Amino acid sequence: FNAVVIFSAQQVFWHSSAHILGEAMERVYGGCLCYGPPIENGFYYDMFITDKQVSNQDFPFVEQLMKSIVKDKQNFERLELRKEDLLEMFKYNEFKVRILNEKVNTPTTTVYRCGPLIDLCRGPHVRHTGKVKALKVTKNSATYWEGKSDAETLQRVYGISFPDPKQLKEWEKFQEEAAKRDHRKIGKEQELFFFHELSPGSCFFLPKGAYIYNTLVEFIKSEYRKRGFQEVITPNIYNAKLWQTSGHWAHYADNMFSFESEKETFALKPMNCPGHCLMFDQRTRSWRELPLRLADFGVLHRNELSGALTGLTRVRRFQQDDAHIFCAIKDEMLGALDFLRSVYAVFGFTFQLVLSTRPDKYLGEIAMWDEAEKQLADSLNTFGEPWKENPGDGAFYGPKIDITISDALKRSHQCATIQLDFQLPIRFNLGYVSESGDKKRPVIIHRAILGSVERMIAILTESYAGKWPFWLSPRQSIVIPVGPSLDSYAFQVKQKIYDAGFMCDVDVDPGDTMNKKIRNAQLAQYNFILVVGEKEKTAGTVNVRTRDNIVHGEFSAETVAEKFAVLKNNKVIASEENF
Repeated sequence: FNAVVIFSAQQVFWHSSAHILGEAMERVYGGCLCYGPPIENGFYYDMFITDKQVSNQDFPFVEQLMKSIVKDKQNFERLELRKEDLLEMFKYNEFKVRILNEKVNTPTTTVYRCGPLIDLCRGPHVRHTGKVKALKVTKNSATYWEGKSDAETLQRVYGISFPDPKQLKEWEKFQEEAAKRDHRKIGKEQELFFFHELSPGSCFFLPKGAYIYNTLVEFIKSEYRKRGFQEVITPNIYNAKLWQTSGHWAHYADNMFSFESEKETFALKPMNCPGHCLMFDQRTRSWRELPLRLADFGVLHRNELSGALTGLTRVRRFQQDDAHIFCAIKDEMLGALDFLRSVYAVFGFTFQLVLSTRPDKYLGEIAMWDEAEKQLADSLNTFGEPWKENPGDGAFYGPKIDITISDALKRSHQCATIQLDFQLPIRFNLGYVSESGDKKRPVIIHRAILGSVERMIAILTESYAGKWPFWLSPRQSIVIPVGPSLDSYAFQVKQKIYDAGFMCDVDVDPGDTMNKKIRNAQLAQYNFILVVGEKEKTAGTVNVRTRDNIVHGEFSAETVAEKFAVLKNNKVIASEENF
């Protein structure tokens, strides 16, 4: 099977399973069913319930009901009914009535019957409920009708299902491993970051977490210097007129934090591109200045719903390795692709590339789109990595390359983006003086590789399971004296390593034995443990071992610092083995 066929079959299977969940929920809670779609990892059903609260203590009972529905082998029956009959049929459920009135513009529409459940649905479905051989109710949460915070609160129940019980066992095993690697758990254990109810969705990075954050930013900045990017600093707050010009106010205002000041409306920026357009337009530009590559780590804010906030993966305050390239396309795409390959190789990520082309609703001329798509395809071919085309999935303002990375658990994450934009230069009336003296319109390439630094830290935390490679580690080394008489020498060693530019701590707790201290350091994920005794003090050395108990032996502090420098500068992933 190709991936698209497998994905579609999976969606049909999980969509059918959602109907089984809906039937069980109607029997248990008796509320009004709303939407019940398949999602990336299973399915859910939303329900409006006035007099009950869904609890995880209900899950075994709901599961049992679902299993009895499966046992009944209820057929999925497609029916086409008149809209007025359906309005009468669903008059007890105001949400279904809304869907019919707002979204059904034809005299008839389809419903599917499955046992006593009849629901609005396009289908398709599996033949009968007996096709589901294993299922589990996984979690519940609160949400709003159609995601609108001023609408009714709904209760959402999630589930997963498979055509083979072995697959459920594998899934449960995978979930256990993922839970151990959860960045929120590791972030707390390693004292990297925390969240507080007084600033929802905005992360507090503690010193060790800030070290990781700043190291990632510095890594990208060092790449900027090699690749001709110029870093800029732009305001956090803009008058709403800017967002009206860019077009974001009409489509994105609800996702922005806005306020009034001196009878004018202002908003915190959710993205950097309009500010960079002002910067480009600050004076007349010449073709000699192109490509102009502006990079910005400015703080961004997006007003995500509180129920959608999830650790570092969905936040309100974040920074991106955001850059906008004002150019005439050509060689810039290849440079952007090479940039992301270099960065992802350092992290040990593999990636997949997809070219998303002109959608049905688009802005600009077809000839411009065709030429841009051809240039993107040529760049991808020259780049030499496998890629696929996703017809019609481009943004309305230009085609794009979507990049999906795979982590250590083979989970996919989209972080990087390379998007062509014909529209913003028109909206801001941007131009440059060409070689022939004419005014020409530049194209903007929106480009990010880490994406949100916060989200990348979440992905890296889980991919490395908290075992940070040396160059990124906030706990690179620790000095452990064999007894209190060596404490003074241990601090001297620590200072030498620290002064050489590396993270180094000392454990002189008199309440722990040396072996306990070594074990504590290994559990805390210190990359290198430097043990010092009388012999090492006399020789001016340290005994080097790793968190995985590899013993490298005796070295001077200066030699250790030199070896650390090699590991850090080369960003070696298996740093403990390659000391």
